[in-house]
Amino acid sequence: MLIDTTLREGAQMFGVRLTFADRRELALALNAVGIEEIEAGWIGCPDLKDFCQWSGPKLGASVISVWSRCREDDVARAAALGVKRINIGVPASDEHRRKRLGVSRRTLVRRMTDVVTAARSHGMEVSVGLEDASRTPKRLLTRLALAAEDAGAFRVRLSDTVGVWTPAKTMRTVEALRSVLAIDLAVHCHNDFGMGTANAVSALEAGADWADGSLLGIGERSGLAATEQLAAHSALAAKTSRYNLEGLAHACERVAELARLQIPRNTPVVGSDIFSCETGLHLHGMTRDVELFEPYDPARVSGTRRLGFGQKSGAASAGDWLNHALSAEIVFMERAASSRPESALELTEIMEPTRN
Repeated sequence: MLIDTTLREGAQMFGVRLTFADRRELALALNAVGIEEIEAGWIGCPDLKDFCQWSGPKLGASVISVWSRCREDDVARAAALGVKRINIGVPASDEHRRKRLGVSRRTLVRRMTDVVTAARSHGMEVSVGLEDASRTPKRLLTRLALAAEDAGAFRVRLSDTVGVWTPAKTMRTVEALRSVLAIDLAVHCHNDFGMGTANAVSALEAGADWADGSLLGIGERSGLAATEQLAAHSALAAKTSRYNLEGLAHACERVAELARLQIPRNTPVVGSDIFSCETGLHLHGMTRDVELFEPYDPARVSGTRRLGFGQKSGAASAGDWLNHALSAEIVFMERAASSRPESALELTEIMEPTRN
């Protein structure tokens, strides 16, 4: 199952500002996809109360949750919003605990227990997010997770706060906690080394129940796992019927506008050219069976198949494709001029002859 945090983690991206209207638009898109949980924001963020009041009757498929610090006053403010679920952030690593909170391990466990108990007393489902879990000693991580379970949390969420996990490390951590926890387990995988989505998928395969993502992976620094990639992998590679992918491309385009980003044309799932091909070998194979070189039908993600014919393909490829009459946009590529200089040095010499 997926937790989309575009409205919380995504909104924390440097320079991003989401209005109430923006939040509603993105939430409706995520709800249409079938995302199980939408993290609406953090306690104190703009328009959170209005959004929570609006979302109740509007979002049937998705549970709305909010993020809070490990403080009882934050929990009380969350309860006043009328939300069903709260995600409580707990600095887990020794460095975070000492430098941010200045408390002992024992005091941290006691504080977390008290705050979870307070949230449960308000009737909310409680998810405990263990921040910097990837740099937390295994014994301490297990101790905190079990204490959260004993206090009444329904889920523990592990955060790879600075993106240092690899798929193998992620799987080992998830497997170890899965073996001792009876409650749900989730991951929040940052993308500092480009492994956010891979780590999240690995966690799910290792037994995690939930994984966080945001549209286009936006968030702090280089962001986190991408919701559209997680949903597409689940629906198309793992072949579940859980998510409706047709609206993802438009939702990502909207996020790109709001975050002032350009979507590279080869971006997985939503890039404009991910079903474009002009290489003869691939074109020839696709006339036999498009699945030889396409992982899934472009229509599943509202994509378009584009075929280019030119230097890389050869005339025979165009004939093969036309004879098979498969659905595609045909593009005839411009042949490079034979007189084009082969290097920057040659170009310089042609434009500015050497003076003796």
